[in-house]
Amino acid sequence: MQKDLMIGISGVRGVVGEGLTPEVLVKYSAAFGNFCKSRGRNTSPKVVLGRDPRTSGEMCKLAVLSGLLATGCEVIDIGICPTPTVQMAVEGLRANGGMVITASHNPIQWNALKFIGSNGTFLGTREAEKLYDSVKNNKINYQSWSGLGKVRSDHSWIEKHIQKILRLKYIDVKKIKRRRLKVVLDCCNGAGGTASPRLLKALGCQAIELFCNPDGNFAHDPEPRPENLVSLCQAVKKNKADIGFANDPDVDRLAMVSDQGVPLSEEMTLALAANFILRKKPESKVVTNISTSRMVDDIAKEFGSKVYRTRVGEAHVVQCLKEVKGIIGGEGNGGVILPELHFGRDALVGMAVILEYLAESETTITRLAADLPRYSMIKKKGKLTKSFERNLAKLKRKYAKEKINLIDGVRIDFEDSWIHIRKSNTEPVFRIIAEAKSKKRAKELVSESLDMLSRK
Repeated sequence: MQKDLMIGISGVRGVVGEGLTPEVLVKYSAAFGNFCKSRGRNTSPKVVLGRDPRTSGEMCKLAVLSGLLATGCEVIDIGICPTPTVQMAVEGLRANGGMVITASHNPIQWNALKFIGSNGTFLGTREAEKLYDSVKNNKINYQSWSGLGKVRSDHSWIEKHIQKILRLKYIDVKKIKRRRLKVVLDCCNGAGGTASPRLLKALGCQAIELFCNPDGNFAHDPEPRPENLVSLCQAVKKNKADIGFANDPDVDRLAMVSDQGVPLSEEMTLALAANFILRKKPESKVVTNISTSRMVDDIAKEFGSKVYRTRVGEAHVVQCLKEVKGIIGGEGNGGVILPELHFGRDALVGMAVILEYLAESETTITRLAADLPRYSMIKKKGKLTKSFERNLAKLKRKYAKEKINLIDGVRIDFEDSWIHIRKSNTEPVFRIIAEAKSKKRAKELVSESLDMLSRK
């Protein structure tokens, strides 16, 4: 059953009809139903369910419902919505847990299950392992006919999510409305189409919608990286917009295009958000993962703030944010976490913060981006081979005299650059990220590492 599945801190992912089958979906959903029941006092655990609109979503949803109902859960179906909306609904409804059916940025043939605990955050490593072990060991308890669960719908949570953002002390709705910002929005026909236009209109923006029909037929590669934002760049220039926003299919990642129609690195999303928040509350704590740009460190230093680094994965960042009482966190993939709203990556709050920054600064996104510390970053993927671990060990020996961090793969820090190599949580690949003051140096680091890691 485990074959061809990606199982880890980011949930359970697979290609539909291959690794991800109805049998797999039912098993993991039933295991999660048991997990929720073991963590709560209710005989009928309350579980919130939401999904992105990819075309396999309805099939997956029916299988998930079967697993949850068969274990006696009361399921609150909140429909097609952003992943962070499900997290907030779990908190707001005081549910025992939540599930999101989404493969996030993965291509359309993929789908996945994400598991949320009763506190509204994704399961940590130990909790996830306990859940997965119950499937592996087939320790799943089903209810008899008289103990089956029930399902009800509640489609009010997107509006509740938006209203909570509008009430944040960092967001001055009147000030943003006075700026009359023109925004082009690319939701790739994902769940953002159900929520993001509504948020922009509530903030008084002129929203020009691009691929905002939430039917799951992705208009382009769904990962919001610069090379996938060609149409957004063209639309920003054509409409003379102030900014372009791109959401991934489940709306936990945010990418931007400048008023000049230039795609901004996804690393700039957290950097700009942190720059804005730390201006309000200097000497605060920031949390991000070890794959995120040094821009965050430079910005924090300017405001007398401290940066904490974690393993890659939202759950790890959230755990540290709670422990150190951080004011903002996130990941360099465009994920912004603002604890004052909730402990989860959230493209909606990311957009609101950036728009507030534009309104207060009375300048352009081009100028705000230009004021950030300058680095060049190269991101590559490689195919995992049998010799990967052996070659990675050779790489560590080569740079043994440098500063090496092993909390998640291998990160090697040099004076003016760094490189990070790790196995992906979401795809059967390894990732290489290098950052340096010059593009040439970043390319050299990636090239040298790829060469060594690709040897047989």
